Amino acid sequence: MSPQKASSKAQSARKAALKGVQSKKVKKVRTSATFRLPKTLRHARTPKYERKATPRFAKLDQYSILRQPLNTETAMKNIEDYNTLVFLVDVRANKRHIRDAVKKLYDVDSAKINTLIRPDGIKKAYIRLPADVDALDVANKIGFI
Repeated sequence: MSPQKASSKAQSARKAALKGVQSKKVKKVRTSATFRLPKTLRHARTPKYERKATPRFAKLDQYSILRQPLNTETAMKNIEDYNTLVFLVDVRANKRHIRDAVKKLYDVDSAKINTLIRPDGIKKAYIRLPADVDALDVANKIGFI
C-alpha cells in the first residue's frame, strides 16, 4: 500500500472516530402513549400426538332432542282442540332443533313451536301442526294414543 493511500485512510478513520459514523440519529416519532410489542414470527403448532383419542360426536341428535311425547289430559285436549302435539324435550334444544327433529322423525312440518321450562327443570314443547295435517293421526302413528 502506498504511503499516500495509507495516510488518507488514517485521516478518514480519525475523522470517523472523532465525529462518529452515523452523524445524524433520527428519533422515531411515537403517535400513541401505549407501547405495542412488534409482531414477530409465530410458528404454527406441530403437535407430537393428538390430544383427543376420538373426535366428539354431536350430542344433540333428533333422538336425544325429543325425549318423549306427553299424554296427559291437557296434552290430549291440545291434540284434539288445537292440533298441537306436546313433547318433553332436551333443555339445550332450541325451536329450530325441535322443528328439525320432528321433521326427521315423523315426516311432519310444524306451523309454530312454543317452549317452556317446567319448575322441575324439564323443557316442554308445544308443536302446532298445520291445518292440513291432523295431530290425532300423527299421535296414532307415534303410538301414544
